[in-house]
Amino acid sequence: MPERPGRHEAPPGAAVNVLLARLRRPLAALFAAVAAGLALLAVRPGPPPSVGVLAAARDLRGGATLTVSDLRRVRLPPGAVPSGALRSGAAGRVLAGPMRRGEPLTDARLVGDGLLRGYGPGTVATPVRIADAGAVRLVRPGDRIDVLAAPSPSTALDAAPAASPGGARLVISSVPVVAVPRRTATDDHDGALVVVATDRAQAVALAGAAAPLTLTITGH
Repeated sequence: MPERPGRHEAPPGAAVNVLLARLRRPLAALFAAVAAGLALLAVRPGPPPSVGVLAAARDLRGGATLTVSDLRRVRLPPGAVPSGALRSGAAGRVLAGPMRRGEPLTDARLVGDGLLRGYGPGTVATPVRIADAGAVRLVRPGDRIDVLAAPSPSTALDAAPAASPGGARLVISSVPVVAVPRRTATDDHDGALVVVATDRAQAVALAGAAAPLTLTITGH
């Protein structure tokens, strides 16, 4: 009888080659998708540049001593960051005037050297006690005011040329308010303070003016 032909064994690695042949297209599609995703990540722009600054976490009153809870950190585009914006170190400082929630905090908002930033050389910060505390409640940093002195009884009959028809004498005119310190419980009886930017001659005039002093708001 003729011998039956023997069974041929597959060469080593043939099964692997068959498997790879079957997976070639799916693998090619997978690699193409991964490459496309990486390309998109490479060309997609990153987040725009920003600068972290401190801002009011809520409405704050003038004269308040700042705490950590009064402030929060916000990120602004570099072109939107105001000059003198603070990034840290504001806790314990005193606000020169009120701030609205979300307003960036700058050095000009704090009692200190920053109050006079932007004013000319020789400008000094001069505190003025105004007799009418109610009038001071209407004043905000940036307002311009006139300060007037009521005449004493001895001079009431001989008003100065700068006196108003009611007898009050104009001490300084159209000076900018740089701070409105926090009022105390005695302010309603003893008046209230405002801080104005003056030259030295105006500061001397205010120091020599007879009390009581009053003010009128002339503009912003």
